[in-house]
Amino acid sequence: MSNPVRPKFFVYAPDKTEEGTFAKRVAVRSEHLTRMKTILEAGTIRVGGVLLSPESLSAPLEGQKMVGSTFICEAESLDDVKKMVEEDVYYKEGVWDKEKIVVLPMLAATPIP
Repeated sequence: MSNPVRPKFFVYAPDKTEEGTFAKRVAVRSEHLTRMKTILEAGTIRVGGVLLSPESLSAPLEGQKMVGSTFICEAESLDDVKKMVEEDVYYKEGVWDKEKIVVLPMLAATPIP
């Protein structure tokens, strides 16, 4: 009998730091969020969100700086997760820094929603 629980993976996808990256992020954000909602509803992404700069903790909402994305997901394989990342508009449009993306299997020590 196979294990019905799929492996979990941690994804860290920092944004590029070059000029114009934030404008790219904003331009394709609705497409990214629509796709992520579908993946979330399918149960692949368990939790995820935008990463903010440390200064954002004390900044008003409009002054917060987005610096990347992160999520925890369940998938059949590491390759499946990498493919999901590479099919995202943030990856394709050069928002995420492709050289710095980290995708690792993980064992959760706490419950994941």
